[in-house]
Amino acid sequence: MTLSFPFPAIVGQEEMKQALLIACVEPRIGGVLVFGDRGTAKSTAVRALANLLPPIETYENCPYNSEPGTPPINGHDKNRGAEVTKPTAVVDLPLGVTEDRVVGALDIEKALRRGEKAFEPGLLAKANRGFLYIDEVNLLEDHIVDLLLDVAATGENVVERDGLSVRHPARFVLVGSGNPEEGELRPQLLDRFGLSVEVETPREIEDRIEVVRRRDAFERDPDAFCAEWDEAVAELRMRVATAQARVNALEATEAVLRKASELCLSLGADGLRGELTLIRAARAKAALDGDDTVELRHLKSVAPSALRHRLRRDPLDEAGSTTRIERGLEEVFAA
Repeated sequence: MTLSFPFPAIVGQEEMKQALLIACVEPRIGGVLVFGDRGTAKSTAVRALANLLPPIETYENCPYNSEPGTPPINGHDKNRGAEVTKPTAVVDLPLGVTEDRVVGALDIEKALRRGEKAFEPGLLAKANRGFLYIDEVNLLEDHIVDLLLDVAATGENVVERDGLSVRHPARFVLVGSGNPEEGELRPQLLDRFGLSVEVETPREIEDRIEVVRRRDAFERDPDAFCAEWDEAVAELRMRVATAQARVNALEATEAVLRKASELCLSLGADGLRGELTLIRAARAKAALDGDDTVELRHLKSVAPSALRHRLRRDPLDEAGSTTRIERGLEEVFAA
């Protein structure tokens, strides 16, 4: 089994780590987009999530990760076996992937050998109730982007082809990463990400040394390195599980709701999705922190990630979106 670099061992990149943990606690956030320099632990952080996520209850041979008590999917998974506990899936969607591989298609082997018309589930089925990760998401082909947009909007994958008619749940947290120098993301897909994070190469010499030290130690002896971080991983896993259990019980104060709306208005954010994301992210942050209510400090902590990609470009203001949000926070919270 290939070991993943431990999530707590990642040096710096605090905003990225916070955004990913928030997505673990509150899947309704809609996903996380991580853009920035190469070699800044983007892929490493996403793949490390698998060790932090609590397992799910499903069936032994169910390719759709169906919840216990739900009926078989169109009769295609009747032999799904007994109820079991499985790790939450973190599925890679590679560039150049075919449509059939994403949504599923006719099982050619069964068709040729047995004359049986059977459905072979795709990556969307495997990612159900888990995470779907796309590296270099800004280079993804348009027709695959369109597929993901449809499924993300409905939470369901519908396949009508080769005489097959299959409909199965496909609810997942979408995580994308990329380098902005290689192209921009389509606005329709960008809007689907709840949080957007910018990562940079560490500027402090001590941070750079520590990154190299830890990565070198991991590559030389992964088992020993991971063993050193087992306790920290277990603690963070428990923190995520506890936050998941209590997040829906937390209430945002009237002051938080008002400041969220004032901030979005002052920044000219499109629609109301920004405010909903702000509140959901702040609630997840409060749950992770072990707090009983959602406070203004939680809102301020998540505001850059929740709003960075929702601002209209202002030709009269050359400041980046992060700077504009920081200015907006100063103005709104000073009032």
